[in-house]
Amino acid sequence: MPILDDRIFEFFSHSADQTRRLGIHLGGHLKRGDIICLQGNLGAGKTTLVQGIGQGWGTLDPVTSPTYVIVNEYRRPGQERLFHLDAYRLENALEAEHLDLDQMLVEGPLVIEWAERIKDALPEQHLWIRFAYSSVEHRTMLLRAQGTRYEALVEQLRRKIYGDF
Repeated sequence: MPILDDRIFEFFSHSADQTRRLGIHLGGHLKRGDIICLQGNLGAGKTTLVQGIGQGWGTLDPVTSPTYVIVNEYRRPGQERLFHLDAYRLENALEAEHLDLDQMLVEGPLVIEWAERIKDALPEQHLWIRFAYSSVEHRTMLLRAQGTRYEALVEQLRRKIYGDF
C-alpha cells in the first residue's frame, strides 16, 4: 500500500496565516456531525487551524483555546454551533464520553485538539490531522480521512488548494 493515497493529504504551511487559510477552506465544508481530530505538540498550530475553521464555518465568536474550560461553543446565525474540545486535561476516553460527544455531533461539527488522548471514545469515521514542526514558522499537516464523507472532504480541500490536476 502506498504511503500516500486518496484518503491522505499532506499540506506544508509556511506561516500561521497559511495554516489559518487551510482552516478557512476546511471550515467552509463542515456540517453537523463532522468530527475533526487534531494531533500535535504544544505550539504546533492546532488552535490556529481551528481559528480558520471557525472563520470558514461562519462564526463571529472569537476562537480561543479551550484548555481550561475543556469545550468552547461557537455560534453562527440560525442557532447552529461548532464545538471545540481540548482533550489535553482529560485522563482517558471515559472522561470524554461523560462530555456527551454524541449530543455535540447532533448539534454541529466537533473539532478536537489532543484527540489521541481520547481516541477510544471517537467515532470510527473522522478526519485526523497530525501536525509536525518543519522549522520555526513551517508546519507539516497530514490529513487522513476515515470514511467516505471525509474522503470527499479531503478531495474538496485538495481541489480548492491545488486545483484540478
